[in-house]
Amino acid sequence: MLKGAFWFTLVCSVAVAVYAVVGYAFLTPGQTVHPAMKAAYAAYPWRILIHVAASLVALAVGPWQFIPALRRRKALHRGLGFVYFLAVFVGGISGLFTAFIAQGGMISQVGFMTLSVLWVGSSIAALSAIKRGDYLAHEAWAIRSFALTFSAVTIRLQLGAGFASGHRFEDFYWMLSWTCWIPNLIVAEWLIRRRPAAEV
Repeated sequence: MLKGAFWFTLVCSVAVAVYAVVGYAFLTPGQTVHPAMKAAYAAYPWRILIHVAASLVALAVGPWQFIPALRRRKALHRGLGFVYFLAVFVGGISGLFTAFIAQGGMISQVGFMTLSVLWVGSSIAALSAIKRGDYLAHEAWAIRSFALTFSAVTIRLQLGAGFASGHRFEDFYWMLSWTCWIPNLIVAEWLIRRRPAAEV
């Protein structure tokens, strides 16, 4: 079951990363965002593009780090970890500034700000743990960090569910700034607590 969930996570992560590349690199900038968000994109294109670019790198790199065979190749694991951390740092800081222009008002903005702070903070905690040789803490914080990275996937799944249920974007988007990452962290904590019995 966990293996299936892992591969689902990896495929979804890579798919959303590819979607972002296509949407922002090959289509007219801002074409793939909801009409309600186009004004913010037009006013702050580079703030959003930097956030999207860094986040898609983290999303594309992150899940591979949980494959045991890859982790055993320490130089590769360390190199990808550096790329991931740098992407999270840039994506999180730019995400913090982007949160100020998020749709949905104050509740939405605070939700995305909180996500950005926790994303960067959990990644710094993972880096600090490995520097002091605490591998269990490093793995736990890395799981939390990627759970927050995966919010890029869950928010799109929830957007699709919201539209499919017939609700207007304006009526439900504000909730997604919280629901796109809180369930992910709950699952991450469950995985962390059952690690001795878990294999990828």
